[in-house]
Amino acid sequence: MQKRDELDAQITAVRKFEASIRDNSELIEMGEAEGDAEVVKEAEAALQETLKDARSAQVETLLSGEADGNDAYLEIHSGAGGTESQDWANILLRMYTRWAERRKFKVEVMEMHDGEEAGIKSATVKISGHNAYGWLKTESGVHRLVRISPYDSAARRHTSFSSAWVYPVVDDTINIEINESDLKVDTYRSSGAGGQHVNTTDSAIRITHIPTGIIVACQAERSQHKNRATAMAMLKARLYEAEMQKREEAANAESAAKTDVGWGHQIRSYVLQPYQMVKDLRTGHETSNTAAVLDGDLDDFMEASLAARVTGYADRVADVE
Repeated sequence: MQKRDELDAQITAVRKFEASIRDNSELIEMGEAEGDAEVVKEAEAALQETLKDARSAQVETLLSGEADGNDAYLEIHSGAGGTESQDWANILLRMYTRWAERRKFKVEVMEMHDGEEAGIKSATVKISGHNAYGWLKTESGVHRLVRISPYDSAARRHTSFSSAWVYPVVDDTINIEINESDLKVDTYRSSGAGGQHVNTTDSAIRITHIPTGIIVACQAERSQHKNRATAMAMLKARLYEAEMQKREEAANAESAAKTDVGWGHQIRSYVLQPYQMVKDLRTGHETSNTAAVLDGDLDDFMEASLAARVTGYADRVADVE
């Protein structure tokens, strides 16, 4: 039924594009025949919107990876720099939350550690929606912010770094075997809001996978048992993503160099001072509308990155004349 719904949505979208092109083309002809410039202008604007929607649908056909249709886990980590970096991490978390809300995706906080004065040290959220991982996988890497710091009394310009890591939620069709002897499990008290029970019991779970060094944590539920189950699901997702990365590297060394998500690999710069610009360093895509980007308007960046990742060059998605 899920597959049927996906195909039905794709067919409906194509029919919608066809109807828009047909109807607005007819309106333009009528407007030109009757000398009604306003009708022509409105119809042309509608066709531009259809073109924009068709471009997004075209890019979505590139989401052909085996896990692209899955939900996603998103981890945000602040870099060195104390309060400034932790505030930047919080801004990034809000940016991706707003992006998900624009797409009607569901966002659940799995784990979060607040900063000492402001912002967050780290957070893990689950984003649920069709092709959530396929879109978000292009966002893994280090994000750089340049701005006048609101925490500097001398109003100096600061550069901050935070990272975003994305991995797919694995379902029951993907079998990941984990030996209990390879795990180190720690319990601790949850932080933040949640009521008296959360703050007085060791319900939060942290699991370390010793062979790989991967660490996951969950404090979303009151029950230690539920948090453990969720953390195990997150660990399976991390191990699965690591295996996919190995396959990609083995299959195409050049592609692996482009998609390296090591801490030192900066993927995007957000400059708020002395000028306004967000630029993706992998594709060259940029915009001066920094406010819109930080409010979740990321589709153009994701489309360019996705095209570059899948096809090997950044200009795969071109405007249709």
